Amino acid sequence: MTVGDTVGTRPSRLAQAAIADDIGLLLAKLHAAGSVLNNRALAAVDLRERSYSVLRLACSGLEPTQRELAEFLSLDPSQIVALVDGLEQRGLVVREQGRTDRRQKIVLATPAGERIHAQAAAAVRACEREQLAGLDDDDAATLRALLRRALWG
Repeated sequence: MTVGDTVGTRPSRLAQAAIADDIGLLLAKLHAAGSVLNNRALAAVDLRERSYSVLRLACSGLEPTQRELAEFLSLDPSQIVALVDGLEQRGLVVREQGRTDRRQKIVLATPAGERIHAQAAAAVRACEREQLAGLDDDDAATLRALLRRALWG
């Protein structure tokens, strides 16, 4: 399976158009293809990409607040509430009072959440390898570094 197969398209004559060099289009297509792969793999642990992202951050040791999750994941706070609610109902995360600001709620993984996260993270890494199969390890590391620099300097 290729990334093109994942989103239902094959390389076509349109890949010769000038738009095929637009970074926005390239990133959007790569993200769309990756989301399809990730969601397919994450279904085995009853997660989707967004809930996995929240769980991964809850497992980070950084004790993210719901507000930080919303900002970092570029989601509306109400979407974060729904995602955390779903993970909490499954016993994968808990909300606790913030350590530095008691008015804030931090999101922490439970032991069950840590176990599911380990399975899900392995599946996502496999998807990433599949999606970037056309790159060697150095190229993939360079891509990651460039994207991080473009986002956060």
